[in-house]
Amino acid sequence: MKQEFTRVAVKVGSNVLTRPDGTLDVTRMSALVDQIAELHQAGVEIILVSSGAVASGRSEIRTDKKLDSVDQRQLFSAVGQAKLLNRYYELFRDHGIPVGQVLTTKESFGTRRHYLNQKNCMTVMLENGVIPVVNENDTISVTELMFTDNDELSGLIASMMNAQALIILSNIDGIYNGSPADPDATVIREIGQGKDLSHYIQAGKSSFGRGGMLTKTNIARKVADEGITVIIANGKRDNILVDLLQKPTETLCTRFTPSAAPVSSIKKWIAHSDGFAKGEIHINECATDVLTSDKAVSILPVGITRIEGEFEKDDIVRIINFLGHPVGVGKANCDSAQAREAMGKHGKKAVVHYDYLYIE
Repeated sequence: MKQEFTRVAVKVGSNVLTRPDGTLDVTRMSALVDQIAELHQAGVEIILVSSGAVASGRSEIRTDKKLDSVDQRQLFSAVGQAKLLNRYYELFRDHGIPVGQVLTTKESFGTRRHYLNQKNCMTVMLENGVIPVVNENDTISVTELMFTDNDELSGLIASMMNAQALIILSNIDGIYNGSPADPDATVIREIGQGKDLSHYIQAGKSSFGRGGMLTKTNIARKVADEGITVIIANGKRDNILVDLLQKPTETLCTRFTPSAAPVSSIKKWIAHSDGFAKGEIHINECATDVLTSDKAVSILPVGITRIEGEFEKDDIVRIINFLGHPVGVGKANCDSAQAREAMGKHGKKAVVHYDYLYIE
């Protein structure tokens, strides 16, 4: 059967890969590998973003010493990451498919050069038939520099690698129009651009992961806005990955409709760079109105009311509207001193050019 997509990022959550006691569910892992192998052999390039390292390590280590949350993550992930990748290596080897590990941190996406280095690494792997297995390097991450969870990381990876789809596998069937525990609640099958879901989403987090459905929804919206189909489905359902790609209309899931407008590679990077902002550019009401219209506009000095923080040319900056709300991020065309000097003046060059500006 003809595949709908030829390059897909697949994120597998901790609650899919672990049993209730926190140990690794090798049977479920094996079933997912079988499905990925089937798709790989059918010509689909798969980038696997896999949780489970910390949960895997937790089941191996018994410590008498009380550890804080960062120490626990570092210890458990150091042990669990080796165990997790070894399992993947053995399972994919049975299908004759090589895998490679990509450990990354949030800082690795902070500069364009590091971003492109990672992209090149995974591109070479895919070109040579190797499946990248991606995870956050929890052994060197600290709390303030961590991804929200692997949902955020998978969104960055899907965007960076120009995937046609991002499939987020959780332990429920998708986004419900009520509490998943309510027998009358049903899965929302299709979510169009701009649909408000705030009254449906619960802010609770998973047992072994760091994120919840609210995080998944926010990431899904941003990635779909970049022209990538996002699917949230139940990773514990048999043959779910193959069914999603080969029988999309028949398979239970929530699908976010992608934007039809193309987004450049540089704007995709900027869209996910909010966490790396070095300063803030505050704009007046007129500039806010123009910026949030359908026009392609840059941030001009005449519309700027205040510059917060210190930044250099090419640093990421956050755009704040006249009400004090963040409305976007962009790459600065000058440093903060030059921006302050030009602030409020006519006829000066853009502080953030449209080509390097992402409006949320």
